[in-house]
Amino acid sequence: MVSRVVIAAPASGHGKTTVATGLLAAFARRGKAVAPFKIGPDYIDPGYHALAAGRPGRNLDPVLVGEDQIGPLFAHGSAGADIAIIEGVMGLYDGRTGAGDTGSTAQVAELLQAPVILVVDAAAQGRSVAALVHGFRSFGTVRLAGVILNRVGSDRHEQILRDACEEVGTPVLGALRRSEAVAAPSRHLGLVPAAERRAEALASVDALAALIANAIDLDAVAAVARSAPPLTATPWSPLSEDPVPGRPLVAVAGGPAFSFGYAETTELLAGAGAEVVTVDPLRDEALPPGTRALVIGGGFPEVYASELSANAPLRASVAALAAAGGPITAECAGLLWLCASLDGKPMCGVIDAEAAMTPTLTLGYRDAVALTDSPLAQAGTRVTGHEFHRTTVHPRSGVLLSPAAGAAWAWRGADPEGFAGPGVHASYLHLHWAGHPELARRLVRAAA
Repeated sequence: MVSRVVIAAPASGHGKTTVATGLLAAFARRGKAVAPFKIGPDYIDPGYHALAAGRPGRNLDPVLVGEDQIGPLFAHGSAGADIAIIEGVMGLYDGRTGAGDTGSTAQVAELLQAPVILVVDAAAQGRSVAALVHGFRSFGTVRLAGVILNRVGSDRHEQILRDACEEVGTPVLGALRRSEAVAAPSRHLGLVPAAERRAEALASVDALAALIANAIDLDAVAAVARSAPPLTATPWSPLSEDPVPGRPLVAVAGGPAFSFGYAETTELLAGAGAEVVTVDPLRDEALPPGTRALVIGGGFPEVYASELSANAPLRASVAALAAAGGPITAECAGLLWLCASLDGKPMCGVIDAEAAMTPTLTLGYRDAVALTDSPLAQAGTRVTGHEFHRTTVHPRSGVLLSPAAGAAWAWRGADPEGFAGPGVHASYLHLHWAGHPELARRLVRAAA
């Protein structure tokens, strides 16, 4: 099993992404094969990880896929790598609300028997950092192998912090100065995805590689990663035992407007027998010839509403696929694109509803049950997904998709959500298909 280390923090905003991405890039520039992972349902950080490592950034989320799949998914994603860098989510022990450490960085670290390096924003701390580090080291059962100090003010400040950490027996593996931050633009759901600013993102990754190589002892980090014990896990496989014959073509929306997706989704579609082709709704004016089904993930279509609306030929192509009964599944951003309009601009019109931005953030895990048979799920199917958006969708009429259509999902404390019918499944709920591989098989069978 590949050597591995988890990059965690006391809370969000301490610099995990800066350190994790920089470590990936720095090790890659040393000629190491590096496997990048992100704990939790985040889509944006893995995009930067992928640029740094030169291989897909993958998510490890025990809430979405089940804790029994964490080891196999890690083994699958780290195959052939020399070292794996696993970026945590929020604070080290922050997980699903009301569920203890479920979904937390600590839970995944324990499942992978991986040592943890804590990134600490020390801008306003001196010797008190020892109390913080000691508390995180003594709470829970993860192995805290070292600390990386962030936003250090001066040589004197750094020495105070190092002495304090030494008092509690925790080595400092590196220190970043306040002036050394590499800026990445933000947006209403977090950072701007790398797919939207590829040239600038590559430059940021290069800068991070140099920054981390100068500020952090890479040999010490590598030694921590090698200290992880052997982990026995059969690699996860996307291959179906009974793939659909005929290789039906499934188009998957991509490009800057639809950059939110898990790498395992396309792997499962291919493993179920599909030929998978990417379509960029900002560039392509038609679905690929022979398209039998369409998968539309998440992203920021509200940012590109004008461009998406201007691509009338592709909008018509999607509507024609829906009219012909071709299976379409969409989540979050995909749902918005399928609506009649988004912020007043015409969209595909597959769903007779209007979508609009809102200042309210809707966020959280959802234990859902399918209410209506669709190309994605049979009524009664139970899943756990994640909702994360600042938009609303309002139906314009009582008849949506077709007379046989209904709501997609129901979950506790909420009205039925989304739209589903014989040909379309569209919802705000993000799913990690590795936790529900039958979804891919069902969609490919519908495509055939």
